[in-house]
Amino acid sequence: MTRVCLVGADDVNLRYELLSRETARDALATYDLREPFENTVGLATVSLGAAVALLNDLNWYLVRFVDEAMVLEPSVSETEWLSRDLATAVRDDTVEPDEIDRFCKIYGLEPANVDDSDGGKPDGDDFDGDGPDGTERGGVAEGDDRTDSTGPGRLVEPMYVTRTGGSVPDYDLRDVEETVVERVTKSEFEG
Repeated sequence: MTRVCLVGADDVNLRYELLSRETARDALATYDLREPFENTVGLATVSLGAAVALLNDLNWYLVRFVDEAMVLEPSVSETEWLSRDLATAVRDDTVEPDEIDRFCKIYGLEPANVDDSDGGKPDGDDFDGDGPDGTERGGVAEGDDRTDSTGPGRLVEPMYVTRTGGSVPDYDLRDVEETVVERVTKSEFEG
């Protein structure tokens, strides 16, 4: 299954904005909507083509309410998201294979409900949703000390990097335990 994640702009409640409008609500009606990260809408489609088609159908709303539209296509990577433009290029076979993973945007992933006054410790209840790599995530497994298990983490401060030697450079803009990697096109990287 190909996954789609729409990251809402800071000043909007993305789920509300999409579901309060009839056309967007109708386009999303057949999907099981999730919140893989704070202020996001995530869903699974049957293919990369279906994901790109859905994003095209929602374009009016994406321009107004969404900061980033990402696609997780298992045939490309099980853990790294594709930008909307790169997903479209992969679908249309207009990108060279060596360009698919060269340029990246890395987000820090802060734990849910972080209150800086308590040292960055999360609060809240366990969340059943999607993990940073698009896989299903439930409550904390025994012995798992991840601090983001109480809800969907928040994507913060993207860092643009070029993959060198097959590995992605470390995220160093904030002190975070987890990151989310999004592959982008050369023009998005340079823009």
